[in-house]
Amino acid sequence: MERYKIIKEVGNGTFGTVWRALNKQNGEVVAIKKMKKKYYSWEECINLREVKSLRKMNHPNIVKLKEVIRENDILYFVFEYMECNLYQLMKDRAKLFSESEVRNWCFQVFQGLAYMHQRGYFHRDLKPENLLVSKHIIKIADFGLAREISSRPPYTEYVSTRWYRAPEVLLQSPTYGSAVDMWAMGAIMAELLTLSPLFPGSSEADEIYKICSVIGSPTECVWAYGLKLSGAINYQFPQLAGVHLSALIPSASADAISLITTLCSWDPCKRPTALEALQHPFFQSCFYVPPSLRSRAAVAGTPPSAGSRGALEQKSARSYSGSLSNPKPRNNLPSVKSYASLSSGVQRKLEMNCPDATNNDKSMKSSVKQQPRYRPPARNWPTGNHIGKALTISDTAEKFANMKVGTVKPQARQSLPPPMKAGGWHGQSEWFLGQSQEILPGRTYSRKVVG
Repeated sequence: MERYKIIKEVGNGTFGTVWRALNKQNGEVVAIKKMKKKYYSWEECINLREVKSLRKMNHPNIVKLKEVIRENDILYFVFEYMECNLYQLMKDRAKLFSESEVRNWCFQVFQGLAYMHQRGYFHRDLKPENLLVSKHIIKIADFGLAREISSRPPYTEYVSTRWYRAPEVLLQSPTYGSAVDMWAMGAIMAELLTLSPLFPGSSEADEIYKICSVIGSPTECVWAYGLKLSGAINYQFPQLAGVHLSALIPSASADAISLITTLCSWDPCKRPTALEALQHPFFQSCFYVPPSLRSRAAVAGTPPSAGSRGALEQKSARSYSGSLSNPKPRNNLPSVKSYASLSSGVQRKLEMNCPDATNNDKSMKSSVKQQPRYRPPARNWPTGNHIGKALTISDTAEKFANMKVGTVKPQARQSLPPPMKAGGWHGQSEWFLGQSQEILPGRTYSRKVVG
């Protein structure tokens, strides 16, 4: 910790305190989370859910864990620094966010969720406080309650802040999955559009009542398993008809209402996955989701975030052909050797002797298919009978001098689908790309005149 200078405290929670700090070696501003619990072994530290999950993830919309430090039995997490969270943006705001702002944020979060779920984890504690924002870029943070999708039930009853808790969790279902994150996103999306929580329950029973008052009470045909869960805990749903969301969110478009309605479905099986949400008409103006991401086999490919729109447009419209030039994310996690060179007596390790991280990287590389590069259509250049012969400089100059420009119409260029844009945001590309992903400019092609 001697390499960091603490600037100020920026947060204090149940499990730890967060500081804004400065790396003395390179001047980088970071966020350091100091855990309140004591940790007496390194194995105990690296087995924490937050460490295990973040070690396996490298995505521009998931906060980056830079370093784990154990010093004097105190555990510190060093994260990239983000300016604020969504709750801070909403709490003192008098004017509603524009729908394009909400679309841009939600599109990025769904990309992070799609990546996370494909890597085998679900968050379980999505709320505005855990969505960090810097210059229109949003990232998912706080993986302290994250679980592996393949982990064995039963799961804990309490998973998230009550207002964003899915009904199957409220009814104490022993099994649930990534659909709980989708429910939370529906509630968060509605709150972004109104600046008020959609289901502000004061207790678990009141939370269910608030849900019923908005989307209506479940029936046997709507959610039979939910009625079974309620019967198991002797709970009876209030009989309420609900209201149309457009009455509660008058500023929202029909597509926004449609997406929130499907996300906040009683039955988890009827909620869209993160990948399906990205293809909803609400995100039609955002970037195209490539087929490699839609495929279940491609667990590592991720679509570009909405925050990269400005970067692509500044490069060239020709450089976008519906796929990224460099779809393979780089692994920026520090290695064991880099920590071994640091001061003795302090454990600064992140990967240890754990083969799953390297195996994940290998599987990620093998699963991403190289996208074909765009090549312009061939042009009909004049040809002669001396093709293939070496031309001197004087010969070339002479042929250029004698060349005549005809009126032949050029061959029609291959039509490209125009890039879809992310709702009018003109952000800066470097905040989105960071060090985790690059979008290369379009390749330039030299023209050779033969004959």
